[in-house]
Amino acid sequence: MVPPALRPWLRKPDGAVDRRVWEIGLAMTVRDALKSGDLYLAASKRHVSFAHMIYNDARWAQGTNLGLAQMANHNEEVSVDTLQHVAKWYLHEHTIRAANAVIVDYMHRLPVSTVWGDGTFSSSDGQRFGIRGRSLLGALYPRYYGYYERAVTVYTHQANFSVFSTQAISCCEREAMYVLEGLLEQDTIVKHREHTTDTHGYTEHLFGLCFLLGFSFMPRIADPSHQGLYTMDREVRYGALEPVFQGAVDVGLIEEQWDQLVRLAASMKHRTAKPQDVMQRLVNSSPSDRLAKALTALSRIVKTIYVLRYLNDPELRARVQLQLNRGEARHALARRIFFAELGEFLPGDYEEVMNKASCLSLLSNAVTAWNIVKIATIVEELRRSGTVVTDDDLAHVWPLARAHVGTYGTYRFTFPAAQTPRS
Repeated sequence: MVPPALRPWLRKPDGAVDRRVWEIGLAMTVRDALKSGDLYLAASKRHVSFAHMIYNDARWAQGTNLGLAQMANHNEEVSVDTLQHVAKWYLHEHTIRAANAVIVDYMHRLPVSTVWGDGTFSSSDGQRFGIRGRSLLGALYPRYYGYYERAVTVYTHQANFSVFSTQAISCCEREAMYVLEGLLEQDTIVKHREHTTDTHGYTEHLFGLCFLLGFSFMPRIADPSHQGLYTMDREVRYGALEPVFQGAVDVGLIEEQWDQLVRLAASMKHRTAKPQDVMQRLVNSSPSDRLAKALTALSRIVKTIYVLRYLNDPELRARVQLQLNRGEARHALARRIFFAELGEFLPGDYEEVMNKASCLSLLSNAVTAWNIVKIATIVEELRRSGTVVTDDDLAHVWPLARAHVGTYGTYRFTFPAAQTPRS
């Protein structure tokens, strides 16, 4: 299977087979067979370039979806060998997360960022991307991709304009199962107190779990008239509101299971139990599970209070919508950055998809941070020249501008003399 031209380098001095040469030779043989028609694969119509096939395993520059070989071709400072070295030894989930936390912390420390909020109000939402490779994550999503193409959801948590958590999940799964994961796993300086989602990210149990964990869950409710509301006392009458209540919760059951509910919350907060596993167990619990019934009762109390506030407070509805709109604007920026290969994930492996999604969040945060710095510089110059720029006006200027982001052409990387990458 190894072409004759590579056979002299196939074996090492000690006689062992050099796996790298063997893999490249095998790839070249498969390529030639596909081109000649001697070999046919069902997926051969989606065959990518040979350079991409060899180098796509590296995870550097995944945020643009270019892949290693193409990134090396589009810059003059960094070689393929350097990219391979960085990808192999430095680009991992925990390092990407740490780098992302540095950028998020930097943005929230900038004085100008306070005009958009203190970051305690966060949101989460999913964005769909096509996926070509076979993957357990890939699922049919007819709404956007028809009945033949598969897609994956990149679920991100965002405070103001910065993404502090990224998860790659299947389109078939309910996004609500992953809301708490992002809130509890983040390692930035921002401490979130309020969180919002759209309807797809909402379940009744989330109200109770967020309450136990110290968060205020504030989802956007598409149709409040269909929400079941509950009282805490069957004997109390609420006049004109009486028709909207569907019953009373069992407060005694909450008191009975309170210690267990606190232990459940503590196990999630200290990361000894994964939140999505807890949510799944509660959803699939039997009718006799008293802990699940107690959490449902608590959730209904918290939800009732929130729904009544949501209906009565226009400012609350506006705050929720504003934060969700910021998430949609960030999705547009991410789509702009993730431009290569038609914005679709090529590998089907979970680790590859997750690395690309995490790098995409890192790059979008880097663009946002650059925008904030530039906005601050421009505003300072305007104010110094006598132009009045109020914080209220500045709050309407979002640092998610993307028209100036050039995704095509040559990428420039500059390094201090002491940090020049090895060749």
